[in-house]
Amino acid sequence: MRTVLLLLVSNIFMTIAWYGHLKHNSAALWKVILISWGIAFFEYCFQVPANRLGFLEGINGFQLKMIQEVITLSVFCIFAITYLKEPLRWNYLVAFGLLLGAVYFMFKK
Repeated sequence: MRTVLLLLVSNIFMTIAWYGHLKHNSAALWKVILISWGIAFFEYCFQVPANRLGFLEGINGFQLKMIQEVITLSVFCIFAITYLKEPLRWNYLVAFGLLLGAVYFMFKK
């Protein structure tokens, strides 16, 4: 559970670093890059411990990556709808459902 919570916080920072600038097209690209790097620092402060803790708790690398991707898409969906004001289409939901199926099979013994 700690791993998932750390990954969630990490992905909030990551999403803001990677996509937060999209609504600020007038800002100079070099400034956006530097600000994004600064935000991404905090992403790594949560991401690295999350992966280490998860691995020490018996989650393998493939499983950590799959958890990461589901959390990334979940955080991004909320971000895209609330901040970018983009619609959530049915095909996005189907694709997300298929990814959840992949998680199921990833953890199946």
